[in-house]
Amino acid sequence: MTVRLLYFAWVREMVGAEAEQLPLAEPLPLGELVARLRARSEGHARALAEPARLRAAVNQDFAGWDALVRPGDEVALFPPVTGG
Repeated sequence: MTVRLLYFAWVREMVGAEAEQLPLAEPLPLGELVARLRARSEGHARALAEPARLRAAVNQDFAGWDALVRPGDEVALFPPVTGG
């Protein structure tokens, strides 16, 4: 099984893709998943170097770094959004 990853705004630009699939055999904390993603490329490493600068959603619900990601889930990574 896989996890679908979606990247938005400057995260997408640094990673160089708007989406990708990642094999995942068992549940994994979101923070650990992001740590693994940093090893995928230099762009991933730069974009995901400071998780405190990012927000995440799992299956379209905001999630903390301790949330479990399961095979088949969708994970979105994006910068904080402000409104006016």
